[in-house]
Amino acid sequence: MKNINSTELKEKTNYYLSQGMYAEIIKLYEQTISEQPEEPSYYCWLGLALLLNGQESEAQITWMLPISELDGEAANSYQQELVHILDQQAEQFSQQENSTLTWVMRQHLREIQPDHINNLLHLCYITDKLNHSIGDELVNLEVINHLRSVDGSSTSDMEEDLLLKVLDKLLKNEPLHPITIEFAKTCSHLIKDAGSYFCVILPRVMEIAYTYKDPITAAKLLEVYLQLEPENREALRHLAAFYQSAGEYQKAIEIAQKCYLLSPNLGEQIAAANLLLSGFLKSGGYREEVGIAHAALESLLKQLVTEQVYLDEVMTLRLMTTAFSIPHIEDKPEKFRGIYNSVAAFFQKNIQAVSQTHVARYAQQQSIRKTIITENKKLKIGYLSYCFKQHSVGWLARWLFQHHDREQFEINTYIANYMHGQDPLQEWYVEHSTKAVKLGMGALEIADAISADEVDILVDLDSITLDITCAVMAMKPAPIQVTWLGWDASGIPAIDYYIADNYVLPDSAQNYYTEKIWRLPQTYIAVDGFEVGVPTLRREDLDIPRDAVIYLSAQRGYKRHPETTKLQMQILKEVPNSYFLIKGAADEEVIKQFFYRIAEAEGVSIDRLRFLPNVAAESVHRANLGIADIVLDTYPYNGATTTLETLWMGIPLVTRVGEQFVARNSYTMMMNAGISEGIAWTDEDYVEWGIHLGKDENLRKEVAWKLQRSKQTAPLWNGKLFTREMENAYRQMWDIYRQS
Repeated sequence: MKNINSTELKEKTNYYLSQGMYAEIIKLYEQTISEQPEEPSYYCWLGLALLLNGQESEAQITWMLPISELDGEAANSYQQELVHILDQQAEQFSQQENSTLTWVMRQHLREIQPDHINNLLHLCYITDKLNHSIGDELVNLEVINHLRSVDGSSTSDMEEDLLLKVLDKLLKNEPLHPITIEFAKTCSHLIKDAGSYFCVILPRVMEIAYTYKDPITAAKLLEVYLQLEPENREALRHLAAFYQSAGEYQKAIEIAQKCYLLSPNLGEQIAAANLLLSGFLKSGGYREEVGIAHAALESLLKQLVTEQVYLDEVMTLRLMTTAFSIPHIEDKPEKFRGIYNSVAAFFQKNIQAVSQTHVARYAQQQSIRKTIITENKKLKIGYLSYCFKQHSVGWLARWLFQHHDREQFEINTYIANYMHGQDPLQEWYVEHSTKAVKLGMGALEIADAISADEVDILVDLDSITLDITCAVMAMKPAPIQVTWLGWDASGIPAIDYYIADNYVLPDSAQNYYTEKIWRLPQTYIAVDGFEVGVPTLRREDLDIPRDAVIYLSAQRGYKRHPETTKLQMQILKEVPNSYFLIKGAADEEVIKQFFYRIAEAEGVSIDRLRFLPNVAAESVHRANLGIADIVLDTYPYNGATTTLETLWMGIPLVTRVGEQFVARNSYTMMMNAGISEGIAWTDEDYVEWGIHLGKDENLRKEVAWKLQRSKQTAPLWNGKLFTREMENAYRQMWDIYRQS
């Protein structure tokens, strides 16, 4: 073979590589080396060809040959060229999505230059494509140690974008790996652009907190970022929310206060005030502070409604969840809804403005569909929620799915924040749907999916408990939109109906609801029952005598209202040998002091109070309710799922009926179980019923017997009948729409 010039040699090499003709490259370079043995680069290419041809040992020997012949500087230059060739070839294989060969190239590159930081990062980045653990690879390759050795003079050699990609993939694939926080911390010291770091961290910490249900890890990661930008208000808002979810209420309150002080405009002030109020409520004992924060939030919302100031999309999204706290504080629905209906209208206007192309497309598609409606079509019902999981909504809605008539209705579930198989109840919903759409947390993504599926009636189970689903409903992706179960109505104008019954809302409620209240003939919710486990509570474990009367209240801290707690202490005072068990998420020390202060003020010994820890299993929680003789409900925010569980376990309940939806849940459930004993219309009634049931064992037995018998006869325990009534409502809604 005659000598060929370097250009021709390169062209032939590239061609043979592209065709996978590795044997031809071997021949080419063996001949070239025999003629020009002094050129080190030829050994690089020959070794590469041998490696690709499956001759790994020969490749390694070939690469090592020049090193024994070269001096220090020349050997170093040769090594750098070999590293460059392997790196270049690895990149080409990566672009071709050939993960195996990419991995091979980079492993050999690592053997030649173990501290090549970008190569180590590349190796970690492709691990998931080879079914390896990225976290384990970071540990095995000692990447953190290598990153720490990157000094100021060589920092520019490290690819920041690649480092962020590795961090993002680690947070996405293995957010709870033991190395995650330390790796994120190390990255934060090397990244020059804090904004880019935040863009990677923020969506991942949201997934960790809400999908993986680990708000503590999410908070730790945000704390790392805040070392870079300690006054980033968006990060502080999320951090306060994470600490609330984790039960770290003091931290949550402090961060919310800082966020409020830093907020420069009305939108951010509303978001921060809401976080602060929520923190005080969830902690369970800050009643003075609750009043101040409540007044501040209400004032800010009134200002927003009056001035109609501009809010960006992020701040707009946060508006609807502000409605959640107020009903825990006072039972004034006409006043409350007067403000929030206006807030909801403002919210919808802003959401539709930023998504006007989508909104227009949904409306046009619905208009076209309406022209071809058939009279008795099979209706497609879409259910939207992030709570199709082990959550109160998830436990209660399943009977509707269980009993739906699949001959008459198609059932689509739109699962926001899908948990990737981590929750068995969520998978149950997937299996019991005609179509289950597994979605993230993007409102447009969700709305587009609903519109594309041509859903006839969209039922929102979240109401104002999730901002994303509020935004979906505001865009009107379905011709008929309904709110059911998750919470009170949102007031969003795009929602047509709110499902209720004749008890849960008074007759006057339509005066202050923008949605049409659709009253089902008996109950707005029914279940066939609950799974009950083995109890773990016994009287002797709590140092309570066998003949004592036990009252119980199992509610979260934010439902603890001082006026209702006073009434509960008055009951306890009048019933000899009685004890009060208190259970529910709250700041343990704060909630104890809250109850102790009120007990002492009412003349009740704190020795009669017992504070119970939460249990992980819902079935065990229900079994443990059996220790109680009477359950005392909260007001102005009643129990809902807890009330159903209490009645199912056959335990008498005392509830105070109010005006707002959340103050009438227990009332409708008791009426639909055939029980009137314990329903109080005034504070005095509440105390009287509590005392009466405490002193009269026969009355308690009578109520328990009626509850046991109701399981066979009452509407509350007839999921199939309830489903037929819901389906009748859907048919009537559709007929109204069709004829309009």
